Amino acid sequence: MTETTHTRTSTLRRGYAPSRFGQLHYVECGEGEPVLLLHQTPRSWTEYLDVLPLVGARHRAIAMDTLGFGASAKPEGPHSVERFADGVSDLVDALGLDRFHLVGHHTGGVIAVEVAARFQDRVASLLLSAAAFVDDEKRNGAGHGRIDHVDPKPDGSHLLDLWNRRRGFYRAGEEAGLTRYVIDALTVLDRVEEGHQALRRYLMEPRLPHITARTLAVCAPDDHYSLPSLPKFAAALGCETRVLSGGHTAAPEQVPEEFARTVLAWVDHRPGGDSA
Repeated sequence: MTETTHTRTSTLRRGYAPSRFGQLHYVECGEGEPVLLLHQTPRSWTEYLDVLPLVGARHRAIAMDTLGFGASAKPEGPHSVERFADGVSDLVDALGLDRFHLVGHHTGGVIAVEVAARFQDRVASLLLSAAAFVDDEKRNGAGHGRIDHVDPKPDGSHLLDLWNRRRGFYRAGEEAGLTRYVIDALTVLDRVEEGHQALRRYLMEPRLPHITARTLAVCAPDDHYSLPSLPKFAAALGCETRVLSGGHTAAPEQVPEEFARTVLAWVDHRPGGDSA
């Protein structure tokens, strides 16, 4: 089942694919080699709203709702990176993607690591955006805290609490992205922290040697949570790294043109990042 939405520059096609967990929601744009984009927790495909048409101008750009988030099935039981990757695997098979490029942002980047380790040569290229390097330091680190948790209140004041949870990550004028975050978080408010918790349980190190795709790790300059992971990925994978010119934890929304240029340059294997 699919439906279309027309934007000023292109057409976004919405669809559902079957999986072992129930239906998985995705939005795609363009034709050609597939580029699959995975979002951060607790977001949805809308994190790539402005990126999809730009990547879709040259490729079949697909942004899915991670299993348990957005409009995708929400199975019971504990979330894990492995189960998130099971959802990606089911979508890839349902869409008949024999070979595809893979992009993951924040939690989506950690899921992308697991997917790339499983699919190996079926992943034509891998781009990890602000992905956490999950090692013992990350798993056992003190002061993790609750990133998105709020306590629902009868007067609705928890909506402002949720807004303020991430207000500092967005600049003035970027309220549309923050609004989309609030909508996504409200969709999974009872389990809003579980994606972060699943990430911190993941055993990443034994999976990294299984990745065969050429890999690029990038991060926004103000994303101090993820910047320290770049040299760790470089050491573990021998991959290139790059710091974007701007942005924080919501880089695909804050610098969508640069983000899309970086994706296209890597997908099309053009050193230097020029997508022209």
